[in-house]
This record gives sequence, C-alpha cells and structure tokens, in this order.
Amino acid sequence: MSEHDSNMADMDLVKKMLPAILQANKGGLSLSRLQSEYKELTGEQIPHKQMGHNNLDALLASMPSVVRMERNRSGEVCANETAHIAKVVARQRTSKKMGRPHLVNTQMRVKPAAPLVLNGKSISYQFLIPRMSLPSRFQKEVHAHLSRNPQQIPLNLNETLGSGKGKPYNPQQVQGRIREILGKYSNGFWVSKLPQIYRELYKQDLPTEAIKDLETWTHICTVEKTCSSNPSELLLYPAKEQTTTSSPTSILNSNSTSAPVLTSPLSSSSSPCPPSSPATLSPDLKQKLEELLVKYSNGLWAHALPKLFQDTYKAKLPGHVLENLDLVSDICTIDYPMPDNPKRAILYRRSSTGGGGQDENCNRRNSMTTEEELRVRQELGRRLSNQAVPSLQIPKEEYPSVLVVEATNTNGVILRYIGEGYSKAQERMEDEMREFYGLDQSSPAPLSSPASGQLVAVRAEEEEEILRAQVCEVVADKVKVYYVDHGFSEVISKTKVFELHERFFKLPFQATKCKLAGLEPFCQESAVLKKFEIMASGRILLAEILERGQTPLVVLYDTSQDDDVNINAACMKALQDKTLASPLQVNSAYMNVIVSSVCSDGTIYCQLPSRGLVKLNEILDNIETYFHAQVTSEFLVSRPFCGKGCLARYKGKWSRVEITNLHGSRVLDILFTDIGVQASVEVYELREIPPPFLRDLMAIPPQAVKCCLADLAVIVGSWTPDAVQWLRDKVLGTTDCSMKVAKVDETKRCVYVHLFTDKNFHDPARSLNHQMAQSDLFKQQPDVFLTSHSSPTSTSVAPKPHLRRALSGPRVGGVGNAPTTSPPQTPSFPSSCLQLPPLLELPPVGNNIDIYVSVACHPGHFVLQPWRDMYKLVVLMGEMILYYNKSEEKPVSIEKNQIYAAKVENNWHRVLVKGVLTNGLVSVYELDYGKHELVSCTQLRPLIKEFRQLPFQGITAQLAGVKPRQWSEEASIVFRNHVEKKPLVAQLDAVHEATNPWDRKLTVFLVDTSQEERDIWVHDIMSEFSDELTNEL
Repeated sequence: MSEHDSNMADMDLVKKMLPAILQANKGGLSLSRLQSEYKELTGEQIPHKQMGHNNLDALLASMPSVVRMERNRSGEVCANETAHIAKVVARQRTSKKMGRPHLVNTQMRVKPAAPLVLNGKSISYQFLIPRMSLPSRFQKEVHAHLSRNPQQIPLNLNETLGSGKGKPYNPQQVQGRIREILGKYSNGFWVSKLPQIYRELYKQDLPTEAIKDLETWTHICTVEKTCSSNPSELLLYPAKEQTTTSSPTSILNSNSTSAPVLTSPLSSSSSPCPPSSPATLSPDLKQKLEELLVKYSNGLWAHALPKLFQDTYKAKLPGHVLENLDLVSDICTIDYPMPDNPKRAILYRRSSTGGGGQDENCNRRNSMTTEEELRVRQELGRRLSNQAVPSLQIPKEEYPSVLVVEATNTNGVILRYIGEGYSKAQERMEDEMREFYGLDQSSPAPLSSPASGQLVAVRAEEEEEILRAQVCEVVADKVKVYYVDHGFSEVISKTKVFELHERFFKLPFQATKCKLAGLEPFCQESAVLKKFEIMASGRILLAEILERGQTPLVVLYDTSQDDDVNINAACMKALQDKTLASPLQVNSAYMNVIVSSVCSDGTIYCQLPSRGLVKLNEILDNIETYFHAQVTSEFLVSRPFCGKGCLARYKGKWSRVEITNLHGSRVLDILFTDIGVQASVEVYELREIPPPFLRDLMAIPPQAVKCCLADLAVIVGSWTPDAVQWLRDKVLGTTDCSMKVAKVDETKRCVYVHLFTDKNFHDPARSLNHQMAQSDLFKQQPDVFLTSHSSPTSTSVAPKPHLRRALSGPRVGGVGNAPTTSPPQTPSFPSSCLQLPPLLELPPVGNNIDIYVSVACHPGHFVLQPWRDMYKLVVLMGEMILYYNKSEEKPVSIEKNQIYAAKVENNWHRVLVKGVLTNGLVSVYELDYGKHELVSCTQLRPLIKEFRQLPFQGITAQLAGVKPRQWSEEASIVFRNHVEKKPLVAQLDAVHEATNPWDRKLTVFLVDTSQEERDIWVHDIMSEFSDELTNEL
C-alpha cells in the first residue's frame, strides 16, 4: 500500500471512530482522554503526524464536520460532537453500533420461568432428543429460531382478556338484538358466527342458553340444518325471509382470527333477579354515573360506586342503585364474572360509536405523520411527483422497538420503528436506491429545478447513501431537504438532488412522531429535554404504546441495563429541586425523625426534617382542601401506566404515589414515595395531581430515605419475623426518634444509621442497633410445616427459609437453613379439606372451541385455555392480588398434591404442590396456565373459597391427526412457533377424563384461522416430520 493510500485509510478510520466516541460522551472529552478512548477501541493512538499534522489539535481542527473544539471552564481544550454526528446517527442502519458503551437491547427482558436455584447457582436442564434432518421448508425457520433463542425459555403469559357468559339472561333483550342483526344480514349467516357478531356489536357475549333457544324463536328467526358433514353447522335467517344461501368454504368459526388485545372485558347480559326498587333513575344521577363510567373504559366494579360517588360528587349514592343494577342498563352493560357472588358486578359504559376497539382500529389506519407541516409537505410532494405514498401504520405489538432521533418537544418525539416491514424494509429500499442512483454514466442526472414540497432522492453528505427526502426550500445552488425516513433536515448542494423514481413511493415515510405519557405539562421544559437527550437520543429503545392515536402516546424503556429504565419517569425526576431533598452527611445526627416503614427484610424508611418535607406537607394539606371543594370527575385516573405519579390515600390522607406495576386494567401496585410503603390497589382509588399543585409537587424529591441499621451481624434480608416485629413495635408511630449516619452507600441508594427512640444519640448503648445485637431476636425459629405427602397428621418439620416478603418491603432473594423446632402456632388446615372448583365445561366431541395456547412443549404435550372465560381469570387474579397482598403472613401447612395460592413474581396463582425441597423451596404447577415454578414456602397461602369457584383454566392436550412419538427438538421448535402464545380454534377429538381436574387431557386438532384466504391445520404441518422420518428409515 502506498503512503498516500495508508494516510487515506488512517483518515477514514479516524472519521469513523471519532463520532462513535463523541456520541457516547455527550459532555465532550479532553484531548488526553480522547486519545485513551481511541486507543482502547483501535489499539493505537490517533496518528496525527502520519496524517500531516504536528499535533492532535491541528488534526481535529481540520475536521469541523466530525468534531467541535471548545474550551471548558478550566481552560482545557475539549472535543465535542457536532450536530452533523447526531444526523448521521439518526440515519444509521439498525445493524450498526455507535460506540461501545451504549449497546441497547431491542427486546423487553423476559425472566426465566423459575430456574432451579440451589446454593446460588442456576441449574438449567437440556433434554436429549433424537435429531433428524428437517424438511426443507422448516430448515430456515428452525435455524432462525435457534439463532434468536440459544436457550429455550418459555415466555411468561401476558394477561389477556377474553369474554364471559352468564347462565341467566334476558330473552327479550337478546331477541331484540338478534332481530337487529338479522336486519343487517338478511341473507342469513352461520350460527357459529352469531357469538362473534353479537360480541362486536354489543360488547357482550351471547348467552349460551340463547343459542340453544334459537330454534324455538320462530317469530324472530329461522334455523336451518345444512347438508354439511358436520351436523352442528346451522344457518340462521330472518323469520320472514327463508332464503337459502350457498355454503361457505370454511367449516370453522373464526372468532380467533386476531391476536388478543388488552381492552375491556366483554360483558354478559346475565343478572340475578333484583328486589323491587324505583323503576327509573333521575337524569342528573344517570349523567353522573355515566361520567364515572367514561373515566373507566375498562370497567368499574359496582362495589366501588358508593365511595367513588361520595368522593367525586360529595353526595351519597342512593342505595337502590346497587340493589337493582338493571336501572343503569341503558347506560352500561353489566357483567358478573363471579357466578357465585351476584354482588360482584363490573359495569362497562355503552358506546354509540362502537367502543374503544373500533376507535383503535381507526387509529391504526391513520397516518403517523401528524404535524400540519408534514401533511402539507406530503400533499405537495404527491402532487408534484404525481405519486401517492401510503400511510405509516403503528406496529401491532405492544412493545415495538424504536430508534429515537430527536425531541424539541416531548409531545412530538421523532422516532423510527425497528423491525420487519419498517427499518428492514427501509434498508432494502435504500439498497435498491443506491444501485439505481449509482455513480456510473447510466445513472439519472440531478434535478435542474427542484420545487418546494417535491419528493426527491438525495445523495447524503459524506456518505454513499441515497435517501428519500422532501424539498423544503431552494436558495441559489443550495437546497434544504427533510429526510422523510430519518427525521431531520439538511442543507445540501443542488447537484445531489435527483428525481425520485416511482418504484420508491411504495414504502410509507418511516420518520414519525410520538408523545411521551405523563410529560405533557412539561413538554418544553429545558431540564426535561436535556435529560431526554442524554438518555434517549440516538438509541434503540422499547416503546409501550398506551394509546394508538394519530400521535401515539407511549412510555419508553431502556432495556440495556440490568434493570429496565423508564425514560418518561427519569425525565420527570429531572424537575426535582435537589435543595429540597433530605440532608445526609456521614457522622451527622438528626432529631425528630419519623420511621414511616419497616420492611420484612430489615430495611427501614425514614422522614428527616427538611425544607422539602415542610413544603410537601403544606401542599398535601392544600390538596385535601382543594379536593373537598371540587365536585368533578376530572381527577379520576383513567389511563394508568408504570412510572406515573399520582395520589392515593394513606391512613386517610392523600399522599404521593408512583405506579410500579399493572395487573390487567384494574389492579395495580403502587409505591408511596414519601413513606416507602408498597401496596396493591384498584385504579379507582387513585387521583390525578391537580394542575395548580403539579409543578410544585414534582419539584420535591421523595422524602422517604432508605436506611439500614449499622453494625449488625445479620445482613439485610436475613431478619427473622420476630426481629422485624420488635423493631416495628419500637419505632412505628413514634415521632421522637433520632439517628446518626454511619455510612452512605450511593450504589445501593441506602444509608446505614444508628437509630434511637429518643434524643440521646450520643450514647451508642442506647441505640436500637445495640439492643438488637445483644438480644436473641436473630435466632431463627421455624414457623412453617413442610411435608412431602398429604397426611394432615404428620409432624415432620423441614428447615424454614430466612426470607419473607412483606407488602411494605422490597423484593429480596436467597434462602437459608435453620434449626428444627416446634412451630409457634397451629398451622392452617390442609387443602385436602377444601372443595375443588367445578370441572371446566367442554362442548361435545367434534365441536369447535376458541382457545389460547399458554404453553407448548411438543405436539404430544401442550396446555390450552378456553378463550371464552379468559377475562374471568384475569379478574380472579386481580382479586387474589388485592386479597393476599393485604393479608398478614401466617404459617401454612404445605402438603404435596394439594392446592394453594402462590405468589410467582408479582402475581398470585392457583397452584398444585408437586413437591417440597428441604431448603424451603416448593415445586408448584400453575393450574390456570400449565407452567411449573419453584417458589419459597413463605409465598404460599390457603386458597380461600371465593377463589375456588372458577374452574381451573389450563387443560393439558395433545395434537390429533399425528401418531404419538418422541418428537425431535426441531419439530418441537416448529410446533411452538406455530401455536404457543396464540389464539387458535381447537376441534375436539377426544376427552380423557381423570379423577383430578389437572390430570384431565384432551386430544384436539389445532387450526389457525388468522389468515383470510385459508385455514392452517397444524397437524398437516407436523405430519411432514413423520413423512421425512419414514423416508429416512
């Protein structure tokens, strides 16, 4: 290589590496640090002498498009990125990595389904399955799957809402609705389609009993049997028009043609017979009830109405409303998800416009480019170029990956969607454009006179890329263009502008906008925008889509770290005034300390006297007065999301909270940020922060300081229940505590302190730390029976884990052993004394059922859930969270082959105990989802009667139409890809009954009806593996 070529190669390398380094260091770099960063990446110093410059300053000064030279406050010369670098990053292909520090994961983290953890090591199991050569059509699919999933870890089931039914129903109402349906479909339709049509029109399920009664309603309709081989297929016609229609080609109902969408549960028209009460409600009362229902589009529990009505309108709800819910049936639909408890009803507002689902579909069809300027540009471009560009649609998944370009306003963040059909399609198009507009003589000539608004192809500055753009302004020989797929503008030479060929009009413009949820009042705050620039610009993040409007409402997450970072919440925290935080200095003493919470792991939360605490209490008192004077529903929280700040009552007073987790649309977990207490509540218990107080309240940092007692031999997480209770008795409710700071651990965000119940902090012997260290409180006493069989008379006791999880404490992990002694109290009755739920009702063999496959191992073993009652399961789990998270932990006798409630991650499940390990871990089987988990014995509770009414929803099944065999790993992968986590239609082939409901097994055909042109029978796909194996043999 010649010296000139070598210098050119050095220059190219420097120009590529410097932007990566500078982009990763937003604040700029000193020249010495820039040299060390460059050497760490390339193994060499920046070769400024070989490139003809005496020093590094001169070389950098010669590259103004790459680096900007500045002096910091100390006078030191620093290198910083230029605006051009940000533009380059914005149009980077997704396969490129900008710098080493910020590699961002594009998938939401999925936790392993309870890996076995013993002695701090994770044990994974690999099943040795005979391998075989694949049919050619599957080779690409399996290889792609294995490259994405090196370890086969089943995903957690997302909560999905289906629809329910109730057995009693109002025949007159149903008949009237069927008459309306037949008026729209006068030529008749299949009876199997009726439930779907009924559900779409009335947002309710058609009662099963009504389908049986159709043949008797001769004045409403005519039911006709067909010559189909399936005798259950019937046709339905209006009573007066008995015209025969041609038979559809598919014999399967297609209720499951779309993926589950988390919207409001579809309610049933069933209701118990109410007692006598006034026949109607006053218009004013009805209007107020409708206002409340509008706020809760995902449904409102009837039992919440009295308190909600009283808080909102400062008046008592008439008692006869709850006694006779039919009085509100004209403004809402009523569902009874717990058939055994008619008092537990959910109300859903009726919508004349078709409900949220229809609005959502409309939003998906709308363009994402919502700014008036872009619309005008597009219209001009289409007119000038005589071509139409299709509108960009929001990805269907709930958490699409996005590349954030920039934000000058959080209500209009510019981004691009990442994935097939978006960035991948864009890359393919730009590859074609690079080839079409090549540098050879046959390539198109530059445009002689580009017009404002015209769509053009542009050769990007300093790159070989050809990009689509729109002309914004033409001045002399310069053109200002907006890159419609990358979201930024640039002034370029007119010689780089070409006419855009019609073949490049097919892909929608990829640059779009979104709105960050929760930041609307502070959308242009400089502190917020600066924080967003540092955390999000130029990065690939996950976007949780809350609202699919023209400008989607989203929450952004950075999943590249050990813990997912909520970008919206982090930007909101940028508004905090640090001078209002609690003062913390080592060796400093503080009096009048309030211990607000003692967690079960030994962590405590304290409030220290500070300006912030005084201001906080003053604002909260004013909010109490403000709410008392307001008669409005505008402060009800109608759209909760993780990271949202709002208000909830704590000990009768409004306090600040942050939403930390959602369980469906109704139940959520919150953290009282100024108290340190976690809780599970219903959404109607939350209130928005009134606008007059929002800015001042956001400026105050959380006033709960996380503390640990210093100089204790027992670490946090190994506290006994007796020690926790002793400390709670000493400090909770005491206002005269004092403490001395021993150490501040910034990494754990924890302060180690000596705590006193009086002001004598000078004497260490009086500290609670000293008293606890000298006591027997940390000597472990087992209080849990662990037995490996179902005999209730057994007295064998296994070692008890150290750790417990309290409602008010953070999650802790690890298990320890302890001496074996008698339990302190009699454990609760074993599950063998409890009544099991009724068996899940199934249609006769040969009929179809809409199902959801929650777990799929291979065609010989998978778990399905009937779609019909799936939302009832979500309701049930929400009730379990509210009940068990508020109940005190009590010793429970754990027996094999008995049912319990168990906490798995953040949810409570109905489980069957499969085995008990001597270290306190319990192997359980989730009866509603079909998954096996390992949990601590402290996370099990008795399953009370209220939660034993709904049949267990998970049913084990095997695929019909294929011979039983040992399935290969490749076949299992293909099967999982086609059925797991998908709604399908199951045609029942056989039911294998058993003594216990969890041993029941079905044989079914699985059919994917999501494609309009044809139904996919899964056994046809899997039979190809059998054919291939036969040919090999």
